[in-house]
Amino acid sequence: MKEDGASGPPSKELYALLHLSPDASDEEIRRAYRQWAQVYHPDKYQAPHMKEIATENFQRICEAYEILTDESKRQIYDIYGMEGLTSGLELGPKLNKVEEIKEELEKLKRRKEQEKISTHFRPSGTILANLSLPQFLDGDGIIGGMAMASEVQSQLSKRNALAIGGNLEVKQNSGGGVASAVFRHQISSVSSIEFMGSAGLRGLVGVQMTRHTSLHSTATISIAKSLQDGSINLSNTWTRQLSDTASGNIELLLGPEPSIGVGWVKKDQNMSASGEVKFGTNSFGASAHYTRRFSSKSHGRIAGRIGSTAFEVEVGGGRKVSDFSTVRMLYTIGIRGIFWKFELHRGGQKLIIPILLSRHLNPVLATGAFVVPTSIYFILKKFVFKPYYLKREKQKALENMEKTATQVREAREAAAKAQQLLENVARRKRNKQQETDGLVITKAVYGNRKALKKGDELRETNDELASQVLDVTLPLNFLVTDPGQLKLHDGVKKSGIMGFCDPCPGEPKQLHVEYTYHGQRYEVVVDDYEELQIPQVAHRI
Repeated sequence: MKEDGASGPPSKELYALLHLSPDASDEEIRRAYRQWAQVYHPDKYQAPHMKEIATENFQRICEAYEILTDESKRQIYDIYGMEGLTSGLELGPKLNKVEEIKEELEKLKRRKEQEKISTHFRPSGTILANLSLPQFLDGDGIIGGMAMASEVQSQLSKRNALAIGGNLEVKQNSGGGVASAVFRHQISSVSSIEFMGSAGLRGLVGVQMTRHTSLHSTATISIAKSLQDGSINLSNTWTRQLSDTASGNIELLLGPEPSIGVGWVKKDQNMSASGEVKFGTNSFGASAHYTRRFSSKSHGRIAGRIGSTAFEVEVGGGRKVSDFSTVRMLYTIGIRGIFWKFELHRGGQKLIIPILLSRHLNPVLATGAFVVPTSIYFILKKFVFKPYYLKREKQKALENMEKTATQVREAREAAAKAQQLLENVARRKRNKQQETDGLVITKAVYGNRKALKKGDELRETNDELASQVLDVTLPLNFLVTDPGQLKLHDGVKKSGIMGFCDPCPGEPKQLHVEYTYHGQRYEVVVDDYEELQIPQVAHRI
């Protein structure tokens, strides 16, 4: 899994370099600069190679200080990083106020967004092939019907979008199709309107309006007229955000078949669930589904429907086989019969193949139909999907290492030089903490999350794993302050800390720290942008 550099948090490396919080005051910046300048000032060193190392790091500190103490430059850096400072914007008479700089940068951002929107084009489609085993055994062929649907969405401008689609369906000796178009206009930041129309078997015209009535509530009203029988349907939907991960909705439909429905949706990193109950004048129904993510690559699903015209239960799971592809295997049993369903999702395209095994609910067949695909899935997972995924991930990691080898080697050399100048002060601080039974960093390793989880013994015998981590015990001992405390700030990428570097660009990283305090042993692991504050009782081994 790679880090998303575009959408992830900014690295804030200048703050990490001076060991500061992004909210640091001007006085804190000046104090940090003086502290680091005392360590890296070239005049302190006599040996030519030491003076060269000190000069290189002193220049980095001066550059960070110059940017962070200039109000305009600091604001540009906080919003856009170093790219904003090197984007060609003139910092002078033309842009001498913070407001003017911010306005110019916002114009640049809007221009880039507009360029992105102009090329925004999202196609999607579904192919459905219904197979029937009973029909095949009767000699009528295995294909019971097919359907194809396709849609293209285009962002015409920042406020306008157009979707054009259609579908074709064939079942036995009959078939039909529908062509549709939807135009969406964003009226304001809280409201939008859609105009829709379709021609074919289900021809209609309609309009829909959506408005955010409050921070947590949305209301939608739509009206549509059928071109077949002239009937009119009016629907109202109210949606309310119940929590950060859950929402509820109420839908009222007025027309030839009026109904009222109540629904609920919950979704977080590890699961998603939903439920709905609907009552009509001549029907009722309820449905629910629960999906559990076992890992970033696999998930399980159970769903059910019950009502006046339906009763079925669906169980299955899926696995992500590439960055864009997911395979699912589902088992369904209900009044329509016993089904297997195979799905392939790739990008915006779907291939769905339901296979009718029996129209009758035979207990033996139902059990066998569940056991067979489940066994197939676990066999494929163990002998096909997992080996393929591991091989592909290893190959991608090797390609990335080869591509960034020079960059990493230079960064490691710079980190080693920086640690060399920190060594004397770090040892004095460590000895002082040992004398007072204070905070001593006994071991600290920073690097690839997967490599850290493999453990020291395996890394020592595997050069590939060892190359993706960096020993940072010395710089952390240097950062320990009296009376025995260490804090790494939240939201600041740790590779920017003096004496650190990024040993595996593009890969998720963690920091593993072992330390002693008042005779007790402690251990903690934090993510790259996560705050670290020690000592803490929760870290005690």
